[in-house]
Amino acid sequence: MRRIRWDEIRALVPDVSPDQRRAASIAAVAHALHDGYSDLIYIMLPLWQAQFDLDYAVLAVLRGMYVGTMASLQFPAGLVSERLGAAVVLALGTALAGFGYCLAGASTGFGMLLAALFIGGLGASTQHPVASALVARAFAGPRSLKALGTYNFAGDIGKMTVPAALSLMLLTMGWRPALALLGSVGFVLAAVIFFVTPRYQREASAPTRPKPGISANPAPQSRAFPLLLTIGILDSATRMGFLLFLPFVLTQKGASVQIVGLALTLVFAGGAAGKLACTFIGARIGAMGTVWLTESLTAAGIVALIPLPLDAALALLPVIGIALNGTSSVLYGSVPELVAPQWRGRALSVFYTATIGSGAIAPTLYGLVADALGVWKALALVAAMVLLTLPLAGLLRRAAAGGYGSEMA
Repeated sequence: MRRIRWDEIRALVPDVSPDQRRAASIAAVAHALHDGYSDLIYIMLPLWQAQFDLDYAVLAVLRGMYVGTMASLQFPAGLVSERLGAAVVLALGTALAGFGYCLAGASTGFGMLLAALFIGGLGASTQHPVASALVARAFAGPRSLKALGTYNFAGDIGKMTVPAALSLMLLTMGWRPALALLGSVGFVLAAVIFFVTPRYQREASAPTRPKPGISANPAPQSRAFPLLLTIGILDSATRMGFLLFLPFVLTQKGASVQIVGLALTLVFAGGAAGKLACTFIGARIGAMGTVWLTESLTAAGIVALIPLPLDAALALLPVIGIALNGTSSVLYGSVPELVAPQWRGRALSVFYTATIGSGAIAPTLYGLVADALGVWKALALVAAMVLLTLPLAGLLRRAAAGGYGSEMA
């Protein structure tokens, strides 16, 4: 039998330059740490409540300070990175996020906690627009979709590992030194980011020859990008609405608190796998074909969950998680395909701001529906709303054809 040579194996794998490898690695590690920092708050809120005698409204203000600051400042962070460079802004943001948790560990009351979470949110606002733009700059064309999908998958790894690390640390030390240690990781990573991140030159101010069907204005296409943004907003609202109602639905099916925790883990594990898998599916059947597949499965899975008994519902949750989270990677990865290169950073900033903002607002709106109609009808409404993305995906396919985005359909 003929032996396979190493150079034949290498020929099957697309060449990746050292700069591309460094850009992808830095973006992935930064995404993992920043997303992990964001989810640390869920573990800390009960501890802060007991330590400082805070009520639930005040706890909501603390969480809202971090998320609101992170979401609202993403677009300005993207603009600053255009002037100072991705390495400087991402390193500074990572250091600020780490400092925020160090300050939270030294907090003596609500005011200091609020300031700490503002600083942490300020630092966290840099990660999504800057790191995703770095990946989009390093990997052009169809490879951008896969690279951004891997980058998004790294964020889910961080959501699982960083809070888990805090939980283990709390077994052997108090929450103050635990937060200080985790915050110090931000300073270490910031130094690595600053020295390792490749420096790319800014894109040219305008294309020398506009593509067919696209004007010389390098801004996002008049119809395609807003359509993609609308799909992203609906997708994010669906995800947050489903996660809001899932514990209550399972409780009514007889689930204990421990079973509810297991159920959320199953959804998140499926979501992490879905983000990675759907990027490769999107590369084969097209981004909009993948949106049709995942959003249809999401709606069908939510509707099927309602009448199922508890055991069957738990078995279905990883599948729902794959479809629920898989769409986001395809959507994020499609942004660079719809805009001229020099506008990608701003477009990604707008996209992340809008989708994260809708994910923050949607639970409140769906909660009002649940108060009026009940949890079951509200969950059915969530399933119906996600179906609105299907005709929008069809419109987007036609709007993207012929110019930037012709490869994504």
